Amino acid sequence: MVEKQPTARSLAREAVHAAILDAARARLTDEGPAQLSLRAVARDVGMVSSAVYRYFPSRDDLLTALLVLDYDELGAAVEAAEAPVDRADHVGRWVAACRAVRQWAVGHPGDFALLYGSPVPGYVAPPDTIEPASRTTHVLVRVVTDAWADVAAADLPPDWRLGVGPTTGSRPGAPAAVADAVAYTRGRGFHQDPAPEVVLRTLMAWTTLFGVLSFELFGHAVGSVTDPSAYFDEVVIRLAHDLGLDGARAGVSGPQIGAAG
Repeated sequence: MVEKQPTARSLAREAVHAAILDAARARLTDEGPAQLSLRAVARDVGMVSSAVYRYFPSRDDLLTALLVLDYDELGAAVEAAEAPVDRADHVGRWVAACRAVRQWAVGHPGDFALLYGSPVPGYVAPPDTIEPASRTTHVLVRVVTDAWADVAAADLPPDWRLGVGPTTGSRPGAPAAVADAVAYTRGRGFHQDPAPEVVLRTLMAWTTLFGVLSFELFGHAVGSVTDPSAYFDEVVIRLAHDLGLDGARAGVSGPQIGAAG
């Protein structure tokens, strides 16, 4: 079958669509997501606002398009950085993925604010943003579950079974605390028997990763962190150790992972 070639009209529409998104992304950096205005974006691209509405009927439609674009772009960058690393080098894969997250975030601070900053008042992201939003997370989760693929929850050493056994006071333990994440990990096929403690540590690492970036990009680390890049790498390596990616799992057999390059 002969592939249908795009028409001049469709190409022109795609170009305008891209120009609107580019202008909106610039506004994200200059003003922040909450201040995004279709009228302002229209002025930036030299269009009347009514013309922009033919591409994006509302501000929310523009925000949704930006979310999908940004999540997919970030996810693609992380996937591309992690994919070439030896599959057995879990620390290397983790570091490569995390560094790609930071590189994209530092290069796109306004977009990062849209994805991981304060919610935009009055806007609720639709379901079609969920899969793009999951791409980066799935890379990180896959690295951890690959490292623990051959270890069942019941086989964890004592110091990796913090949520197993009697609870203290009102503390429900890891299984109850991360039941949704455990079900998600199993349901998505990452691991048939995901250990709640491993899932808990993965959640802690994930939120720490983006917390460190938020502190850097939103100015909260000023006066504390001298070299943001070096500090980020130190955090990432320690998270890898806490996740057991370097083979530091007493009593558990598995690949001994060397230091990341």
